[in-house]
This record gives sequence, C-alpha cells and structure tokens, in this order.
Amino acid sequence: MYLWILCPNSACQRLLMEELVNFIERVPKAQSASLWKNKDIQRLLPSPLKDAVEVSTWRRCYTMQEVNSALSKIQLVGYSQKIELFGAVQVTPLSSGYALGSSNWIIQSHYEKVSYVSGSSLLTTHPQPMDQASLKNSDVLILTGLTQIPTANPDSMVGEFCSNLSLTVRNGGNVLVPCYPSGVIYDLLECLYQYIDSAGLSSIPFYFISPVANSSLEFSQIFAEWLCHNKQTKVYLPEPPFPHAELIQTNKLKHYPSIHGDFSNDFRQPCVVFTGHPSLRFGDVVHFMELWGKSSLNTVIFTEPDFTYLEALAPYQPLAMKCIYCPIDTRLNFIQVSKLLKEVQPLHVVCPEQYTQPPPAQSHRIDLMIDCQPPAMSYRRAEVLALPFKRRYEKIEIMPELADSLVPMEIKPGVSLATVSAVLHTKDNKHILQPPPRPAQPTGGKKRKRASDDIPDCKVLKPLLSGSIPVEQFVQTLEKHGFSDIKVEDTAKGHIVLLQEAETLIQIEEDSTHIICDNDEMLRMIRILRIPLSSKLRCLCLK
Repeated sequence: MYLWILCPNSACQRLLMEELVNFIERVPKAQSASLWKNKDIQRLLPSPLKDAVEVSTWRRCYTMQEVNSALSKIQLVGYSQKIELFGAVQVTPLSSGYALGSSNWIIQSHYEKVSYVSGSSLLTTHPQPMDQASLKNSDVLILTGLTQIPTANPDSMVGEFCSNLSLTVRNGGNVLVPCYPSGVIYDLLECLYQYIDSAGLSSIPFYFISPVANSSLEFSQIFAEWLCHNKQTKVYLPEPPFPHAELIQTNKLKHYPSIHGDFSNDFRQPCVVFTGHPSLRFGDVVHFMELWGKSSLNTVIFTEPDFTYLEALAPYQPLAMKCIYCPIDTRLNFIQVSKLLKEVQPLHVVCPEQYTQPPPAQSHRIDLMIDCQPPAMSYRRAEVLALPFKRRYEKIEIMPELADSLVPMEIKPGVSLATVSAVLHTKDNKHILQPPPRPAQPTGGKKRKRASDDIPDCKVLKPLLSGSIPVEQFVQTLEKHGFSDIKVEDTAKGHIVLLQEAETLIQIEEDSTHIICDNDEMLRMIRILRIPLSSKLRCLCLK
C-alpha cells in the first residue's frame, strides 16, 4: 500500500507540532488515567469533558520521533505544480491566501474536476493571494474551513487589539496574548510595528516566548514563494519581508524558547508577551496567567478563534485581570463564499451540514449560511458521501504508425469516422492503442526469433463489418448466391428479410443483425454479408 502526502509547506506544521510536543513533555506524568473514558463516569464529569465525543479513541500525544517520521513521508510541492497519482488523477495545489503555505487543491482526471477549498482568505495579508481562476469549471467543489466568527470584522478586531494593548501598558499594566507560533502573530507584529511610535510605546518591551520562536521568525523571512507580491519583492532586493526583523534589531522585540534562562534576566515590566498555548491549559501562558491574574492593571487579549475564551479562563477564576476577546479570523465568510461560488460556478457544492443552516444561537440569520443553486450537498462528521458525478470517459492515446493507417470517412460536414483494429495496452491507468500483431509467416525450417520481435504473431484478423446495410443490394447479393423466393418486410426498427425456401429469417435493425435458421449452422455461418457497405459508417469499431 502506498500513501502519498502532498504539502506546499510543511515548515508551519512542524512548528505547531514541535511546540505542542515540547509543552507536553515539560510536565511528564508517571501514570496515565483512562477510567474516566468509561461512559458512566464521563457523564458525571464537568464540561467540556462530559460533552467530549468518542473519548475511547483518544491517545497519548505524539513524540518528536513520530513527528519526524510523519513529515519524512511528505513530498513538498509548489503552487500550481501538477502531480500525477498512479496515472489515475492529477492533483494541483493552489494558494488559498490564508497563511504561509496554506493551499486549496484541484483533483482532476481528463474529463472530471473536483476542487477542495479549505481555510481560504480574500483579504490582503502576508500570504500569496487566493487563486480563484483555477477553481472555475469544477464538477464538484468541496467547501470547508470557513470563518468561525462570521459576524466579526478582522480589521476592526485588529484595531480593538491595538487600542486595548496601548491602554493597558499606559496604565502600567502588562498584556498577555495567548497565540500560536505562526499565522496571525505575523500580522499582529506588523500592525504593532506601525502602531508603536504613534502610540508612544517605543520603550515597552515585546516578548515572544515559544520553543520554536526563533525558527518561526526566521522561516517567515525566507519562504518567498508563499508571500504576497510586495513581500516577495523585498526578499529579492534583499530586504526582510516582515518588519519584525527591524523590531528584533532594535531590541523592541525579543524572543526566547522558554521563561527560564535568559528571559529571567531580561524580563522587565510593563511589557507585552506573546506565548502559547491559546487554550491556556499548558505552555508558558499558564505561568503568566498565575503571575498577572490577580491584578486588574493587567489584560489578557484572546485573538485565536479556535477556543471559547470563557472556557479557557474557567480554571483561573476568580480572576482580577481584564479579559478582551478580539478573535481575528481572516478566512472566508458567507458573503465572500456567495460571491466566490457565483464567479467559479461549480456544478455541485459539497459542504459540512452546519454551513447549510443558520447558527443555533442566531436562527433568524439566514445570511449566515451557504445559499447556492443547486442547493449544496451536506455531510456530517465521519460520513461517507458519494459525489454526484460518474467517470464516463477515458482518454486513449493512439500510436503514430497506427494513426497513419486510418482512413477517415466523412459522415457529415466536419465529422469523420474510421474503423480501426488495434491492441489496447493499459498500464498505470494509461491506455494506448498499438498496431495489431503481425500475421504468422510460414517458414521452411527453424528460425531464431530476434529480440526486436516484441509483438507476437497471430492469425490474420477478420475484416470488421460496420455501417448500415443497403437492403436492395443485400437482396441482389443473396439471389446471386442461389437464394430465391426472398421477401422483405419493413418494421419500426428496420427490416426483416425472409428466405422462405431456406426457412431462414434475417432481422436487420439499426444497431444489430440477427440470423435465425432451423438447425443449420453451416447456413448461418455463410459469409453472405461480405458485400459493399454503405459509405455512411455509424461507429468506430475497436478489436
């Protein structure tokens, strides 16, 4: 069994997984609890554990060895690079405009096309813009990864983030920003770069604390292929595409692998700290929540939409520090999706069930659902769905020497057909018509076969018969062969030729010919049909 994993950029995935593994391994547990997975016990637990789905399938977190093993199986590809999978389909990654290396996918055969759209953005941020043109003319468009906060405007959220950050540090407080080590943090640092001097924050230190902080900041500067045009231009000047390089050079932004070591010596307040994990359940963020949570001067600002901030804060209550929820999600909202679908016009749309109905808390908001024609096909978690199209055609190539032997006949203006006898060779889902085997040549004695004779010898091929039968000419030919007392009857589908003396009936229809005789196989096998055929050929015959 072969497994192909294609990815435009595995560096971001590695950063997220490496940080998670590092956080988990910092607090090893001598024992592993599993009795709570029993359904009778689980229902007695507090939320969200009692509401967790399929907890029996939960496993221990992976290790770095497993991460490296998994990533070693990934084949890196570039945007718009066409990759053929076993000759059956061709897959192509397209820029989705959401994050560094994020992609949509085209899966197509010669006659069918499926587009997979996930985690896409039409906003102008640091990644390369979304490729919409390549999604056109899709038989099926699978749509997922839409924004989790369709009512929130990312631009206004960024403005609210900056204003609350500025207000807190001016009052002598500290700001904690739980975040991932890549993604939105690049945009936040770029906004702060433009905001620091005008807001009078040039003396406030910014700390980025993560086991992969250094790698994240360096990777973002070298992946020019995944960046928007303006940032690509800076790379080739050469200049740093992101302004956080200048923040690091001027010591306004400092990064550390953890809160231990150098950070302990450099740490001063008030300050702004970016660290993980956004769930507030592990990582260095836990230390700062306990350190600053008892003072109302401090503020924690949530920017990641993946976690409900009230549930994240629950273990830290009572909490004196201020909590600001500014979720920044640049992925497609329902208005943008409607415009996108009108532009690319897929024949069918497939999406999760929750996208086809308003949110439960806002049942009157019919604008917060996908509206397209024909209506989208929906699916639920772990459901197997049959896509609404079938493969009806396959592409077949024909060898040049075989093509030279064809004699097309025009059946109507602009349309010509020809009969062909060939061998169909199929390998790796590719089909090729090759010249038929040569007839066996009589030889007087033994002869050593040449290595070049790769096409086996065989009997002479019988001629192919096709086309419509001219009935009058057919009757005349029968009479020349000694048949008499012939009657012809017209039917709705063709003709019936009755040979009364031979007690034989020949039924001629548009797509078939039947010869019916009584226990006279030799008579049935007579090659009476070897007569000049009409020039109006009906089909291309393959043998």
